Amino acid sequence: MKKTTIQLSDHFTYSKLLRFTLPSIVMMVFTSIYGVVDGFFVSNFAGKTAFASVNLIFPFIMILGGMGFMIGTGGTALVSLVLGTGDREKANRYFSMMIYVTLLLGIVLSAIGFVFTRPMASFLGATPEMLEDCVLYGRIVFCFITTFMLQNVFQSFLIAAERPKLGLMATIGAGVTNMFLDALFVGVFRWGVAGAALATGVSQCVGGLLPLLYFIRPNTSLLRLTRTKLEIKPILQACANGSSELMSNISASVVSMIYNFQLLKYVGENGVSAYGVLMYVQFIFIAIYIGYSIGAAPIVSYHYGAGNDAELKNMFKKSVLLMTGTSIVLTATAFLLAAPLSGIFVGYDAELFALTCHAFRLFAFSFLLAGFNIFASSFFTALNNGAVSAAISFMRTLIFQTASVLILPLFFGVDGIWWAITAAEVFACALSAAFLFAKRGKYHYI
Repeated sequence: MKKTTIQLSDHFTYSKLLRFTLPSIVMMVFTSIYGVVDGFFVSNFAGKTAFASVNLIFPFIMILGGMGFMIGTGGTALVSLVLGTGDREKANRYFSMMIYVTLLLGIVLSAIGFVFTRPMASFLGATPEMLEDCVLYGRIVFCFITTFMLQNVFQSFLIAAERPKLGLMATIGAGVTNMFLDALFVGVFRWGVAGAALATGVSQCVGGLLPLLYFIRPNTSLLRLTRTKLEIKPILQACANGSSELMSNISASVVSMIYNFQLLKYVGENGVSAYGVLMYVQFIFIAIYIGYSIGAAPIVSYHYGAGNDAELKNMFKKSVLLMTGTSIVLTATAFLLAAPLSGIFVGYDAELFALTCHAFRLFAFSFLLAGFNIFASSFFTALNNGAVSAAISFMRTLIFQTASVLILPLFFGVDGIWWAITAAEVFACALSAAFLFAKRGKYHYI
């Protein structure tokens, strides 16, 4: 009888690798659509001030919500490694610990976010016209932060459990829910930023709670939630290993704040709105890179745990080639679609539309190297080398981008802000290549 289920222990051809990672790619794209749909409806039905308000507070939300990425990626790498050794009972215990920690941490972060939304919005430079919308959107979304974290955690664990299609179904369900409720709450009821926040929160319940119900019940996957005590060592190990993803999330959010500071200084409210459009499109394009990396990571971890050097080399070679080809296609697509995509969000304002189109075409070149850098960081996380992974993420998303967005405008004006991310990706690419070359002898992936 022909085997139809792809297993982590398999040899991966290009076809099998793409089939296995496609659900996680689609999952990440649908997850990124949440913010994009919010932005579309808020911009077109509530106006550019409300649109700028959502963009201003969103990085703060992502900093706290990013804890889910840390637990999901770091925990999945650890659990997949244990599965590679053949100890399923231990893998289930570790998996269960990660879910319980996510639930506890989500409740705490929800309270923290709710309390600090107003002072954070003021700190980020919200104008009097923007402040109340920032607070309203942020506080509603923070009420759902636990389910948002669960959704991020399960995106990784469903792949390790060899159930990526289930994760895809849950995420599509969440995405469709978000789009429908945005149209209803913002487009029909005209609830503005409150409607957008509610639509996002309810959709995250769909994406976070459905997988939880699956793992609570008896199932045929590699993983199942069990009763277990919390052990400090594996929890700290997972968090340390996943710290690169948390660092990437926090750094990206901090950099977004710095971008907004600079744009308010050089351009004003229109600059924040234009940057918001770029971020929405970047969410979708980058989601393809992140989705592939998340999908491939459990395979890398499994074969590393099993000591299968040949398959590690196979995964590394194929992944680099896929990232290169995808990067070229996405860069060309972003450049060609600059005008129509800008028109979707800000076509109602000629000045803002012209600014966004120009920024888009400069920003598009960053996609050439972003895929390789994201994969390199994820690859070291999968190898359970959180230190190198965190170093790449930290330098790429915080140090290089911060330096670029602060320095380049001094020489190139506003264009320096739009070129900043591409400059950062160039430096990050050199760093990623250096680490991959230096560690080739230890992990035998070349």
